[in-house]
Amino acid sequence: MNMSRTRERLVVIGGDAAGMSAASQARRLKGPGELEIVAFERGHFTSYSACGIPYWVGGDVTDRDELVARTPEEHRARDIDLRLRTEVTEIDPAGRRVRARDVESGAESWTSYDKLVIATGARPIRPDMPGADAAGVHGVQTLDDGQALLATLEGTRGRRAVVVGAGYIGVEMAEALINRGYEVTVVNRGSEPMSTLDPDMGRLVHEAMEGLGITMVNDAEVTKILTGEDGGVRAVVTQDREFPADVVVLGIGVRPETALAKAAGLPLGPHGGLLTDRSMRVRGHEDIWSGGDCVEVLDLVSGQERHVPLGTHANKHGQVIGTNVGGGYATFPGVVGTAVSKVCDLEIARTGLREKDAHRVGLRFEAVTIESTSRAGYYPNASPMTVKMLAEHRTGRLLGVQIVGREGAGKRVDIAAVALTAGMTVEQMTALDLGYAPPFSPVWDPVLVAARKAAAKVRGSV
Repeated sequence: MNMSRTRERLVVIGGDAAGMSAASQARRLKGPGELEIVAFERGHFTSYSACGIPYWVGGDVTDRDELVARTPEEHRARDIDLRLRTEVTEIDPAGRRVRARDVESGAESWTSYDKLVIATGARPIRPDMPGADAAGVHGVQTLDDGQALLATLEGTRGRRAVVVGAGYIGVEMAEALINRGYEVTVVNRGSEPMSTLDPDMGRLVHEAMEGLGITMVNDAEVTKILTGEDGGVRAVVTQDREFPADVVVLGIGVRPETALAKAAGLPLGPHGGLLTDRSMRVRGHEDIWSGGDCVEVLDLVSGQERHVPLGTHANKHGQVIGTNVGGGYATFPGVVGTAVSKVCDLEIARTGLREKDAHRVGLRFEAVTIESTSRAGYYPNASPMTVKMLAEHRTGRLLGVQIVGREGAGKRVDIAAVALTAGMTVEQMTALDLGYAPPFSPVWDPVLVAARKAAAKVRGSV
């Protein structure tokens, strides 16, 4: 510890979910007289829901501030020295200090720490091609990004939008742009949208997107973005086609924002994220923790490290870090890869492994797909649902579930998420005592129907 100070100093890099959750939890456990907390955030906002940005852009959420869980003023009222528009440019682990630059003035200074939290998040992937940085081309990761996109949408006279990529952000932004009256084309490198699903399930999403009036272009690689005389975007070009565009949204995915950590010699995993132990402490560094979209986490199903950028994990990471920094003890055991999204009223959910994930880690499996309904078939407004389930060959251990359907479909994936976390077999799942009444489910819940079919297939393979 720096002996010139009478109390410990915690420095936090990043003012969103993981960083400010860590700071807030540490403050709950240690008062200002015991722990000084300094947090750096290069943007204008703190503790906001990045997952809500597509719904703000699309008009479902009318006020940007509704996405902010805790304002800078609220953090400061809790004796957290929060410094907005201040970007950390260097971490010096040996000297236990960070260098920060005021974004507005350019002034730089060093701040020492006793304990450091790195919560730098992720950055949208920008393809390395001509025009990728042109005016009118937007990534969507922060509230500042959302604000910039809205400014473009409100300032352009054209109504043609191209979304590059068809993952969660790409699909959600395509719907948001349709809601704003744009003519939307989605250019996707994969064979079907939502590569987090197997292609047979992604096909259901494809059909729903076309039903919304979205033009889906699959198996297409963007090669360049053309600009006009004013420097603004005018078209997206693939190998063999050109798509006119007044605005382009990049939905290719994100990468961990770990340039600072890499320059400081901190350990990174195969996906470029920081590696931590179960307490979220950076491996090999007693006084540095990290959480959120900049870390890799253990996949409890495959046993390998993954990069899973979700706000649910980031907030849990922050709670674990803050507890440990504050003198308590907490761990983050890992994830099973649960996610849910929607296209209009089509709900899309997955947890665990896809077929290609299981193949990659050398698992033999059985796969089944069933069709069911969200409610008893005779009850009004029962809607169709497709459930795909993967079970390990011979053992029957549940490996993954994908669900695509209408109202009531998406959150059923939580049943599978719990079963995966508990290491259940599909045979064990068939006996789960789930809630039943005709307005909520058929007498055999669709997840249990899939489990019965998977269990029968596993028995037949032994």
